[in-house]
Amino acid sequence: MRLQRTIAKEIYFEGKGLHTGTHASVVISPAPVDTGIVFYGSKGNFPIKADVFTVAETSFATTIKIDDVKVRTIEHLLAAIAGLGIDNLLINVEGTEIPILDGSATILTGMILEAGIIKQNKSKPCIKIRRPLVYEDAHSRIIALPHNGYCISYYIKFNHRVLSQQELTIEINERSFVTEIAPARTFGFLKDVERLRKNGLAKGGSLENAIVIGDDGIINPEGLRFSDEFVRHKILDSMGDFLLAGYPIEGHIILEKAGHTANINFLKKLLSTPDSFTITSEPILSETDNLVISALSS
Repeated sequence: MRLQRTIAKEIYFEGKGLHTGTHASVVISPAPVDTGIVFYGSKGNFPIKADVFTVAETSFATTIKIDDVKVRTIEHLLAAIAGLGIDNLLINVEGTEIPILDGSATILTGMILEAGIIKQNKSKPCIKIRRPLVYEDAHSRIIALPHNGYCISYYIKFNHRVLSQQELTIEINERSFVTEIAPARTFGFLKDVERLRKNGLAKGGSLENAIVIGDDGIINPEGLRFSDEFVRHKILDSMGDFLLAGYPIEGHIILEKAGHTANINFLKKLLSTPDSFTITSEPILSETDNLVISALSS
């Protein structure tokens, strides 16, 4: 049995949004059992539950919305929450977009670990994949397979001389997330920047919060954190999106050239195919992984 978790004390951070370029501040507070991850936008006092049914936009980021209140670019924060196995939080956002910070989930992960993670007195069920499930569209394919644990395989391919294709398979737990996935930054191609900004996107993007790929190489003077940082970031994004299932997933998820739209459509297909999974309270994370939380936060 895996007990539910929240944080021990409040977290505050602020900064500019990747796409809007506007300033926002965020307060993350502990929450009781069975709360889930709940956002409050700056234009309203009613909650926006972080789940697949509140997703409103998936173009270059994941946005949740109720009525005219929306919170944009939530995937990096959700990835940090998912990677550390946290279940219950209240997140108040003054602004319309979660600050991008350094473009990865490392700062967010560090703040959560510094705040402390506490176990609560009720178990957290998970989605356990029992039968193979395939989602496909014109550009992407996602496959869910039974697996004892949580494993992600990702394959990306671009028609670019610097970044052609990368692939990675990784068993996800707190340690692997913190060290191997959280530091991977968002990325984009220099040739696309002008087009994105004309369409109201990437207004807050810079070399401080994104890897920028030029025709002849990486423009960032510090280079890459990993040789395959691009596919690692795609895994980070998918972990954030998959938290919107409402339960942790136990299984092997294989993604080919998938983005936020494919991730959300895959979740919708999974949740509408009940014979492909069961809801169980069997543990995903071992006690060794739980000890990692204490070691990393000390």
